[in-house]
Order: sequence, then C-alpha cells, then structure tokens
Amino acid sequence: MVFKRTFSRNVFPILLLLVLTANYTLYHTTLGIQLLPNQPNLVVVASMLDLALVSPILFLAWKRKLTWTNLIFGIAGGLIFVSFFIPKEYLAPFKAVTWIGFAVEGGLLLLEILVLVSLFKFLPSIVRSVKKSPLPVLYSFSNAVENQVKSYPIIRIICSEILMFYYAFAAWRKKPQQDNNMFTLHQNSSLIAFQIMLIHATILEMAGLHWLIHEKSVILSIVLLVINIYTVIFFVGDIQAVRFNPLVITEEKMYISLGLLKRIEIKWSDIDEIIADPQHLKQKRSKDTIEFIARDFEEAHPNFILKLKQPVEATFIMGIKKEYSQVAIKVDDPNQFKEGLKKKY
Repeated sequence: MVFKRTFSRNVFPILLLLVLTANYTLYHTTLGIQLLPNQPNLVVVASMLDLALVSPILFLAWKRKLTWTNLIFGIAGGLIFVSFFIPKEYLAPFKAVTWIGFAVEGGLLLLEILVLVSLFKFLPSIVRSVKKSPLPVLYSFSNAVENQVKSYPIIRIICSEILMFYYAFAAWRKKPQQDNNMFTLHQNSSLIAFQIMLIHATILEMAGLHWLIHEKSVILSIVLLVINIYTVIFFVGDIQAVRFNPLVITEEKMYISLGLLKRIEIKWSDIDEIIADPQHLKQKRSKDTIEFIARDFEEAHPNFILKLKQPVEATFIMGIKKEYSQVAIKVDDPNQFKEGLKKKY
C-alpha cells in the first residue's frame, strides 16, 4: 500500500522529466537534430503540445493543484516556455500561437496590479479595523484584509511583507500583551537566542562576501547585499512577531502562531480530541501534523496534540496555505493552558 502511494506520487515528476528530456534532446543535441525531418512542422506541433499542455498537467498533478484556473495559467506559461525552448527557425510558422501565452500572462499581471491598487485603496479602513480588534496584529491584519479584499496570492504575499516590516520597525515601542487567555510558546526555549545567532552570522557573511565579491562583480555583490539585508530584517521581524503573538484563546476559537513562519486558527467545534499522553507525544508525528514547537538546542516534544474533525488551513510565510488534521503545541505553562482548554472545550 505504501509502495503504491509512493509510486503514484513520484510517477508525475518522472514523466515530466522524460517529456522535457526528450524534447531537449530533439532540438539541442546533434543526434536529435539529425532525426528531425526536412519538414518538421508536425514534430514542432507535437513538441508544443508536450511543453504547453502535457507538461503543465503533469506538474499540477504532481503538486496536486490540477484545477481549471491553474491549468489555463499553466498552458499560458507553457506557451511562453515554448518560445524559449524550441529554436526560432523551427518555431517561426507558429510564432502567433506563442503570443497567446504572453497575452494571458500580461492580462494576469494587469489583474494583479488592479488587485494591489484595491488593497492600498482599502488600507485606511483595514488599519482602522486592526486598531479596533482585540486580537494581535498578526491575526487582525490578515483577517481585515481577507474581509475587505479578495484573497489572491499576490495579496497574501504583500500582506506577509507588510507584517514583516511592521514587526521589524514599528513594534519596538509597544509591549507584548499579557492576559489569562494568552500563552507564550518561546520563553522556555532557545528560539530567540538562535535567531540572534543567525542575525550575527548573516551580518558577518554580508560583510565578508561583499568585500570578497565586490572587486570581481559589483552587481553580484549588490544583489547578495540586498538579500542579506532582507534576511536580517526578516529575522528581526520574526523575533518581534514571536514576542507579540502568543497563543490566544477566545470564546469562538484558538489562535496559534510561531512568529511570521506559520499560524492557524482553530474553532472549538473543529477539535475532535486533545491528546496529552506523554508516550504518544514523544512518538514520530505524521505528515498531516503542523507543529508549533519553539526551536531549541535540545529535542523538544509537544505538551498537547489537537486532533481535528476535519483538516484546517494553516498560513505560512508569503501567504502559502496548507491543510492539516493535527496540531502539535508546546506552551511555556502547560498546566495553565490545560485549565484554559477545559473551560472552552
């Protein structure tokens, strides 16, 4: 049974690799060029179908995201890929077809620009909504955006960046909230110390690499400098997000986050079972379990695992979303957290 699942999961990337390899061999190797007929139009059409239709289907099936919307954008991207993959002399009779891909992608870009304009149009009301909300900014900002602007991928990415810069630069004068319904996850761990070590390492790398590479390639040194600066800002923002966003229990649901990296909202009606058995907690966790366990220098185990009635969507960095059926949690005060769970569940 396990073999069947593994095979079905890996067959799509294998087929995709075979399709790409076969077409690359046909147009970019001596042997392949010799095999092309004098009138290669039919072969070119077959290659266009491989690259613009078959390849996107295999890729989306592999990622388990095969929907009509994704397929349309995949075909458009495939047509653009065709224009770079197949040599111009063979593609000349079909040049008009490849422009369809550019037109669709251009329309998508225009739509994303319009979506971003709508985001900034509603930004003042979003900020007002955040200020009125009793929830930490990490949750209230995302909820306000989803309530007022459609949840496009580009919107989720921009919101993720806004939160990063907010916590890195605008949260220093504030103090973390403390309440009986709030539970920290990081104070008994080495998470923040580990993040500070990464900041130091990044700064040293930034200084060393910039000095070494600058003489050989100014552009590359600038690119690496920008990446390292962004990395430092992210680590600082993540530290602040951890401090300002403890686990929160309300009447309706539980809000759990671990910095900017991941967060989830769980309704009490979604919980099927709360597992607190020490032996079970030390076992290896399944792939459908999301962990909210602060990084430590020693191996850490959760205090509780929430088994859900149905998969619940979690949000990761850049607004990436994925569903999980179990949630592993390690809080600093498990006894108080257990009492809080008893009152709600």
